[in-house]
Amino acid sequence: MQFDLSIFAIIGFIFAAYAVVGNDALQTLGTFINSNRRLPWWALFLFASTILIVVFFFGYITDGGELRNPDGSPKAMCDFRIGCDTSYGRLDNTEKYPIFEPQWYHTLPPLVLLILTRLGIPVSTTFMVLTIFATMAGLSSMLQKSLIGYGLAFIVGMGIYLILSRTLEQFFRKTEHQQHAPVWVLLQWLTTAYLWAVWLMQDFANIFIFLPRGDGVTPGSGLNPAEAIAAVGVTVLLLGYTFWNRGGPVQRILQSKTSVTDIRSATIIDFTYASLLFYFKELNDVPMSTTWVFLGLIAGREYAFALTTRAIRFMRTARVTLSDLSKAFIGLVISVDMARGLPWLARGFETDEGLFQLQPLSDLAPSENSMWFLIIINLMLIPVALYLANNTVSRMVGVTVVYAAAIVAFLTLPIY
Repeated sequence: MQFDLSIFAIIGFIFAAYAVVGNDALQTLGTFINSNRRLPWWALFLFASTILIVVFFFGYITDGGELRNPDGSPKAMCDFRIGCDTSYGRLDNTEKYPIFEPQWYHTLPPLVLLILTRLGIPVSTTFMVLTIFATMAGLSSMLQKSLIGYGLAFIVGMGIYLILSRTLEQFFRKTEHQQHAPVWVLLQWLTTAYLWAVWLMQDFANIFIFLPRGDGVTPGSGLNPAEAIAAVGVTVLLLGYTFWNRGGPVQRILQSKTSVTDIRSATIIDFTYASLLFYFKELNDVPMSTTWVFLGLIAGREYAFALTTRAIRFMRTARVTLSDLSKAFIGLVISVDMARGLPWLARGFETDEGLFQLQPLSDLAPSENSMWFLIIINLMLIPVALYLANNTVSRMVGVTVVYAAAIVAFLTLPIY
C-alpha cells in the first residue's frame, strides 16, 4: 500500500481534524472533562481514543458502516483493493457533495475554524468544513436539518428540565459537595461512550471529506489501509492534545451554564444529547451541525431553569443563549461566504494571462434565490453584531424578529 494524497488534502485533513476534535470538546466531551477533573488527563484520553479507533475502523471495514454495494445490495465488508470510506454514508450523495481533488482554498475554512475555536466561539464544524465542498442544494439540506435539530433539541431540553429542575436537579445542587454513589461514575462513562461514538458517526465526514472517497468500482478510488491507519493516528494525537489542554478556551461556554460540573447532571445532559444525535443519524444521511443541536439542548435547559427557579434570571438566560446562537450564526455566514467566495477568487487567478481577472458576481450563486440568500444572511450580520456589542432589550427583541423572519423565509423558499 502507498500514500497517494495531494499536499492540500493532507494539510486540509490535519487542520480539520485538529479543529473538529478541539471544537467538539465543548459538545461531546466537555461535560466528561469537567466532571472528571480529579482524574489525570491521559486516563480520559485513553478512554476516548479507544472509542474513536473502534468507531473509525468499524466504519472503514464496513465501508461507512452501511454494509451496502453501490447498487444497494448487501455486502459483507469493504473491498480493500478499491478503498473504503468512513463517513457513515454522510457523503454518499455525490450530487450534493461532489468528489474532486482538494485545492488550496479548501484548506482555508478549517484553518479559520481552528482560529475561531481558539477564541472560544462555538462554530459549527459541519458548516465551516463541508460547505465549501457542497453544492447549494447540499448546503440547503444541511441548514434545514440543523435548524430542525436546534428546535427539537430546545423543546426536548426545556421539556425534560421543566420536570427535573425542581426535583432531581434541585437534589443534585443540594448534595453537590457530597460523595456521589459509584453508580453515577459508571453511568457517566457509559453515557460518554454512547455520545462520543454517535457523534463520531455524524462528524467523521467533516474530517475525512479531504481524503479519497471510493466510488465502489474504480480500484484505488477510496482510502487504502495504510492511509486509514495514518489518518486515525493523526486524529488520535490531536485528540490527545485536546485532553492535555483540558478542552481549551471553548470550554468557557459550557462552564458558564448551570450545574454542568456535577457528574450526575453531566450524565443526563450527555445521554439526552446522544439520543438526539442518534435519532437524527437514523432519520437520514444528510450531514448536520451537531453544534446547533447541542446549543439548542443547552438553551432549552437554561430556559427551564430560569422559569422554575429563582436562582436563574430569565433575562440573563435570554441574553446568554441568544449570544451563543448569534456567534454560531456568524460562523455560518463566514463559512458560506468562504465556500462561495474562495472558488470564485480562485477562478480569477486561472486566466491565460496569469493575472487576476475579476469574475462576474453572478458566478457567486447558481440562481437568483441563492444570490438573495447570500445577500440577506450578510445583511443580518448588522443587527447581530449590534446585539453582541450591546445586548439591550430592544436589540434582543430586534435580532429575535430578524432570526424568525429569516427562518420562515428559508423554510419556504429554496436557495438553489
